[in-house]
Amino acid sequence: MIEARGLTKRFGDFEAVKNLTLSVPPGTIYGFLGPNGSGKSTTVKMMTGLLQPSAGDASINGLSITAQALEAKRIIGVLPEGNALFHSLSIWEHLMLCGSIYGIPKAETEARGQQLLEILDLWTQRDTYADQTSFGMAKKCSLAMAVLHNPKVLFLDEPFEGIDPVSSRNIKDLLLLLVQRGVTIFLTSHILEIAEQLIQNFAIIVNGEIACQQSMAETGNLEELYFQYVERAPLGDLSWIG
Repeated sequence: MIEARGLTKRFGDFEAVKNLTLSVPPGTIYGFLGPNGSGKSTTVKMMTGLLQPSAGDASINGLSITAQALEAKRIIGVLPEGNALFHSLSIWEHLMLCGSIYGIPKAETEARGQQLLEILDLWTQRDTYADQTSFGMAKKCSLAMAVLHNPKVLFLDEPFEGIDPVSSRNIKDLLLLLVQRGVTIFLTSHILEIAEQLIQNFAIIVNGEIACQQSMAETGNLEELYFQYVERAPLGDLSWIG
């Protein structure tokens, strides 16, 4: 369903993503894991047509994101880095705008929007303007927009960041339902405990390069494996504390 071949992104002399190749089976949740600055969000932006690759290509259901960008974008939903909301629109207005962009009838948009906002514990706050929302509320609004048009593929950049436990559980249930219905999900996350409960396959990216790719079935402890590839700074004695 998702294929990346030699994806590379350079910013001047800095190579943020280096010759990245991966394959995501349909109807699965794929974890794209790594530390801050490793190239996760840059990869998502290239795969969704938000950023032009310096080299390589990605395809969604056989559609090239560079050569067939419009067709590919019609079948994907994206929760982007930073949420990308309009400050002067309310949560509800964002969903109505999203529905109109995808040509969903108004009544259907309203029905889907209410269902999603109730699941995400946003229904009673639907008239809140984006510039008055908390980070978590904005994240949940962006997630609702990504799902509203019933995409075949979802790209979710840190969907659990800043989310309260109740909404986190509901989001997990929603993602599992989507996969059961045939949706393919590409998910970045810093929260390994949550990722471990959801993903079937994953890659760990470090300094713009994939360090490890495998399935959860062949992984004993995800956290232990992760720290084989991702270095941690030593704690030190911190003798000044206490």
